Amino acid sequence: MEKKFLGSFTQQQPLPESAIEAATKVMRHGRLHRYNVENGEISETALFEQEFARQLDVKFCLACASGGYAMTTALRALGVSFGDKVLTNGFTLAPVPGAIAAAGGEIVFVEINDELLIDFDDLERKIISSKSKVLLLSHMRGHICNMDTLMRLCDQYEVQVVEDCAHTMGAKWDKHWSGKFGLIGCYSTQTYKHLNSGEGGILITNDQEIMARAIILSGSYMLFDRHISRPEIDIFDEIKLETPNCSGRMDNLRSAILRPQLKNLEFNCRAWNERYAVVEKCLTGTKGIKLVRRDPKEKFVASSFQFLLPELAANQIIAILSGCAERGVELKWFGAKQPTGFTSRYTSWQYAPKQTLVNTEAILDGLIDMRLPLTFSIKDCETISYIIKEEIEQVVS
Repeated sequence: MEKKFLGSFTQQQPLPESAIEAATKVMRHGRLHRYNVENGEISETALFEQEFARQLDVKFCLACASGGYAMTTALRALGVSFGDKVLTNGFTLAPVPGAIAAAGGEIVFVEINDELLIDFDDLERKIISSKSKVLLLSHMRGHICNMDTLMRLCDQYEVQVVEDCAHTMGAKWDKHWSGKFGLIGCYSTQTYKHLNSGEGGILITNDQEIMARAIILSGSYMLFDRHISRPEIDIFDEIKLETPNCSGRMDNLRSAILRPQLKNLEFNCRAWNERYAVVEKCLTGTKGIKLVRRDPKEKFVASSFQFLLPELAANQIIAILSGCAERGVELKWFGAKQPTGFTSRYTSWQYAPKQTLVNTEAILDGLIDMRLPLTFSIKDCETISYIIKEEIEQVVS
C-alpha cells in the first residue's frame, strides 16, 4: 500500500496563548491605531519596533502593513523615483519587483547561479551597463549569498543595498544578522513567514535620515514623536514637509500578536532547521535530484526546502508533481509556463522591461520548492521525503 501524507502544507502553528491574550487586551480597549494612545501610554507597535531593533542590535525600526510596503518605502526613502534603474535577483517573488515598480523604478534582473544565489559576475556587468545605484537583494527562500563579497562589490561601485529578508528573519551570514549588511533591511510577518501576523512588514536601518523619511512615508502625519525607535526629533524638521505620506502603518493588534512570538523566534528557527536536515538527509543520493549546496558561513533559517531536477524534461517533472500531489505532498515548480498561487518567475512580470537570463531560466526550469511549516513533525518530514524520493525514482528509473 502506498504511503500517503495527510497533513497540510499551509496550516501554521496556532498563535501562543500570550499572543492571544495580548490581542484580546487591545481589542477590549479598542485603540488599534498605532497613534491612538492615552496620556503616557506607549503603543504596542512602538514597543514591538523597540524590541525588534534591540534583538537585532540596530538603531531604528519601523513596523509596516506588509513586507512589500517595507521594501517600497525603503526604495522611496533612498530617493528612487520614476525611471531609476534598480537591480534585483532574477530568482525572487512578485513583491520584490512589485516594490521597485511601486517606487517608480525600472527593474534590472541579475542572473543567479546553481546555489540559487545572485551571480556576482553578472551583477558587476549589470551595475556597469545600467549605471544603477541601488540593489534590492532578495534572500530568496532563505538562501544568503556571500555577503562579504557582495558588499565589497557594491561599495566599489557605490551601489546602495536594500536587503529583502522576508525569508531570513533570524538568519545570519557568518556572525552578522541578515538585514544588517545593507543600508536597509526589510522583513515580512505574513502568515507563511517566521513571525505571523497575517500581513505585516518591518524596516530596519542605522541611518537617521533614511528612518525619518521612512516614518513619514509610512503615514505618521506629524505624530513621529510617538515612535521610540526613531532618530532625534530635529531630523524631521525639513523631511516632514518634503516627504509624502503614503499610509502603510502596522496597527496595534498585529503588533500585540507579534511581540510574544519574537521571544520564540530563536527556538522556532532551530525547529525549522531540524526539519530541513531530515528532508536533506532523506533525499541525499536520490537519482535525478540535485540538492542545493550551502556555505558553512550561511546560518540559514529553513522554513522551506528547494531541490533541482536538472536532467528531467517538463513532462517528467509534471508527472512527479502530480504523483506527489495524489499522495498528499504539495510541491511548487518554478519552471511552469504560467504562474500559480505564490509561485511565479521573472518572465511572468510583464510590467518589467523584457530581459533574458539564460542561466536563471535553465535553473528555474528544474527548481522544486516545498514549504516546511512547524506543524510538520519529524516523522512527517520523513514520510514526505519518502514519497518524493519514490515518485522521482519511478520517473527516472
